[in-house]
Amino acid sequence: MPKEFIDYPNDFPIKVELINIKRYPIHWHEDMEIIYVLKGSINVTIETETHRVNKGEIEIINPYEAHSMKTITPNNEVLLFKINTSFFNRYYNIENMFFYTDFSMPEAQKDEKYEILREYLSILLCELTQKGDDYEDVVEETLVDLLYHLINNFHYLIYDEEELKVNEVQFERYDRIIKYIYSNYNSKISIQDVARMEFLSSQYLSNEMKNKVGYSFNDFVNLTRVEEAIKLLLDTDKTISEISEELGFSHTRYFNKHFKKHYKCTPMQYRKKYKLDEGTYESLKQFEMLNVKDALQELTYYLEDYPRFNYEGKIIRIHADLSQEGKDLEKIWYDIINLGSGKEVLKGKHYKLVQEFQKYVHCEYGLVQNIFSQDMNVFLKEEDKFFNWYEVRQLFELLYKIELIPAILIDDSIKDKNFLISLLKDFIDYFSDFFGENEIKKWRFYIDKDLSKDYIEDIKDILEEFGKDNILYWNINYNKVNLIYDTAYMIPYIINKYLNEKSNVIFLTLFDEIYGGEYINNELFYGGSGIISRQGIKKPSYYSYYLLSKLGSEVIDEGEGYIITREDDDIEILLYTYTDELRDLISLKDLYKKRGLKNTVEKKFSINLAGLEDTYKVITYKIDEKKGSSYNNWLSLGKPKRIDEYEREILLKTSFPNIKLGFTRKTPVYNIVSRIEGYGAILITLQKVQKTS
Repeated sequence: MPKEFIDYPNDFPIKVELINIKRYPIHWHEDMEIIYVLKGSINVTIETETHRVNKGEIEIINPYEAHSMKTITPNNEVLLFKINTSFFNRYYNIENMFFYTDFSMPEAQKDEKYEILREYLSILLCELTQKGDDYEDVVEETLVDLLYHLINNFHYLIYDEEELKVNEVQFERYDRIIKYIYSNYNSKISIQDVARMEFLSSQYLSNEMKNKVGYSFNDFVNLTRVEEAIKLLLDTDKTISEISEELGFSHTRYFNKHFKKHYKCTPMQYRKKYKLDEGTYESLKQFEMLNVKDALQELTYYLEDYPRFNYEGKIIRIHADLSQEGKDLEKIWYDIINLGSGKEVLKGKHYKLVQEFQKYVHCEYGLVQNIFSQDMNVFLKEEDKFFNWYEVRQLFELLYKIELIPAILIDDSIKDKNFLISLLKDFIDYFSDFFGENEIKKWRFYIDKDLSKDYIEDIKDILEEFGKDNILYWNINYNKVNLIYDTAYMIPYIINKYLNEKSNVIFLTLFDEIYGGEYINNELFYGGSGIISRQGIKKPSYYSYYLLSKLGSEVIDEGEGYIITREDDDIEILLYTYTDELRDLISLKDLYKKRGLKNTVEKKFSINLAGLEDTYKVITYKIDEKKGSSYNNWLSLGKPKRIDEYEREILLKTSFPNIKLGFTRKTPVYNIVSRIEGYGAILITLQKVQKTS
């Protein structure tokens, strides 16, 4: 009874076992099996070949392939992944398609494609043993990914034939030919028939078959017949001549000849040696079933960045007693926003975005740069004696309309010190007359620390002469361009800066700008330091301020990755991805190194709120790498170098926190479970429902 039927639990398309193997006699089944040796070594015989499979190596058993296993080292541990082929066929027809792994040399399976294969197998094991939320869906999605990874990297035609890997037409041709042979090996087929089918000459096809498959046409047909003979010899009582005829051999002696060539014995000798009744077959199976969960420890390397690994252990449990008094929250983010170049703010569409930002965040100061420049038409050349402050005045009036007090950066853009001094004096005189001296005293002046010492002293003297004693230094080292600025990494980075480090993120500007010298390969995301792109699309970083602005004034509880606040009778819970790396502004390349392109960290929170005394509306805002991030939405579009108006509208509409509405009544303990996928944040607000008379 060498044919086995695999019993899949709950009709699931995969079954995983961990065994210690001593001996498993020749058998076959309708489905694919992937053998992954975790410890020790075993011999695996498939049809006519035997491979030694060592620790960390993988062997693939294709459907209907006769195979056996035997121990080499006693303390082996072997993972068996049995996959229902009908599931694969729903996505891609793999009937008569074969996959192989390489055993040609000791280091053959060190290639990246094998590492990815191990990752997929590790994820499948993780999901099947831990059974987290929606694990069935994740398993099926991973199986589909595995299927296409096998097709693209382990297909029998390309696993050692690079030309076919890149030549789709050639690949499809030889795939058709091989499938034709497997479907018709028991008929009288000739190379002339196949050549006509493919519109090729017989001579050309004969040469190419040898090059691409490793066998001549006739040898491949006869090998296929011989391999199929195993099933008939071991699973039926048909005579040798009946089997020979069924396989398509013209005479039994040809069957004997080709069988002996591959198995070193005649078909009759093979049958006598290996054909077993059911009882004997079962008695020869010598293996021990092990706890499959134990295999996870061996695969930790491939799961350390997988967000669902150790799923239950990754829940962050928070308990907050709402009856306790809190402490005041220092809202540093309300202090100042860097508006960037003054000329950008004067643009109509940009000013509307400044208005919108201020509507939510209510900053006290708006820092403007390049005020003393030709860009603002203040002067034409540095020899000028008259300064035109009209556009600067327009800018300041716009800021006052939205209750922003001007903050001015004095940098090294003007090289002539005397010219800058006269410019600065005229600036203060003009605006003292226009807005009044008392108002000007509220303004902030930032002096670039990179200016020379005497330059700084002269500027300070002038400012102090006009009663300006709140002079600050622009003492910030940062890159004006960093690809990380565009990503959802900036959401927790900014939140962490304000809440935990009590530090301002003033180096980020409201809008992306072109400074010159940047490497720009697309018009949307090039690593500009703005929180809004030049097309007016809000980056993930924008929503850090949006969420922070909704926090209450009293802190009830806080810790790594969360803060709970209160405003009157309302409760606000802000959750965010917290890792040690948030202390640094890393590069996008370093971020990918830390976790891999495909993998994102996941944080799951379980929050218990004790003492909920009223009825509340519950509103949840979620933005992370899966939801609401304009950068990730752009990636999903294929990273277009340019976008049209339709695509811009899509990005505008989809780049906003996902909002969910809920409701809860008075309860001793109210539980909330939330999950952040990748870098991001979640804000949950509980707004007391006012009773109506």
